[in-house]
Amino acid sequence: MEYRNLGRSGLKVSPLCLGTMMLGRWGNTDEAECVRMIHRALDAGITFIDTSNNYGEGSSEEIVGKALAGRRSQAVLATKVWAPMGPGPNEKGLSRKAIQEQVEASLRRLGTDVIDLYQIHRPDRTTPWDETLSTLTDLVRQGKVRYVGCSTSHATDTSVSPWTLRLEAWEIVETLWLSEKHGFERWTSLQPPYSILRRTMEAEHFPMTQRFGIGNMVWSPLEGGWLAGKYRKGHENPLDTPRAVKWVGDLDNPKFAHRLDVVEELLKLAEGKGTTLACFALKWTLRHPAVTATIIGPRTMEQLEDAIASLEIQVSDEEAARVDALVPPGTSAL
Repeated sequence: MEYRNLGRSGLKVSPLCLGTMMLGRWGNTDEAECVRMIHRALDAGITFIDTSNNYGEGSSEEIVGKALAGRRSQAVLATKVWAPMGPGPNEKGLSRKAIQEQVEASLRRLGTDVIDLYQIHRPDRTTPWDETLSTLTDLVRQGKVRYVGCSTSHATDTSVSPWTLRLEAWEIVETLWLSEKHGFERWTSLQPPYSILRRTMEAEHFPMTQRFGIGNMVWSPLEGGWLAGKYRKGHENPLDTPRAVKWVGDLDNPKFAHRLDVVEELLKLAEGKGTTLACFALKWTLRHPAVTATIIGPRTMEQLEDAIASLEIQVSDEEAARVDALVPPGTSAL
């Protein structure tokens, strides 16, 4: 395994990061299998594990904590804060009260005394940045957190959901200025969406993070199954998960026409290479020099094994050029 520095820090992480949103109530509810999956990832050299405080009852934080019992030193453990964790107005967001209470809850669920990478899940427009940054800095100085990072979405339309809140590149630069001015901790990482079908981060965010030494750990590299060949032109939606039903639905919807055409061409490219589309799509994300790690989100052991296999393949310049012809750099096919 080739380990990489996360941003300009000395923290070494694996190029694949095990995302655990699908381990627990939102995905695989077999806790014993989830623990085995985490152990398999560690045995394969995947030391980077990403979770969140809001991944439901039987939460992935608790599952990760059980899996890491006796193996904590092998993992670089990342979790997040921001999401609503109760009905009260102070049980969400990035205020001093919310962060201080949620970090303690995460530490208890994870069964550890320190979080390696503590990330804000989305921006909080109701709290001043200096309050958030100073609180995160306090956590580092108290030894409860080692590094801090931020996460962003792909859109700015908050009329749909607050989860679509996006950190613009200029806004991240502004926080770096605040950190320099006041001696706050600066972001070590950014967690943005990135895939063959969604390359918009290449326009501003990736150049900015490269300029300021922030490592990118990208999420949704398979776009919820689109880049695993789950949804095909001329085929029925399998409707086998809530996501397939709620987020995709009717594949005959005209909005999917171009996406389906691109997927068919990518399938030909992967098959000609003798690999799966999922393997190809995962390894493709790691070609970009701004990407430190790609977050995989397996629900089953089979999906995990396929992701591990992606490390064994290479994406050639010619193959990358064919991808560029289908989805030009900085654009989106979604």
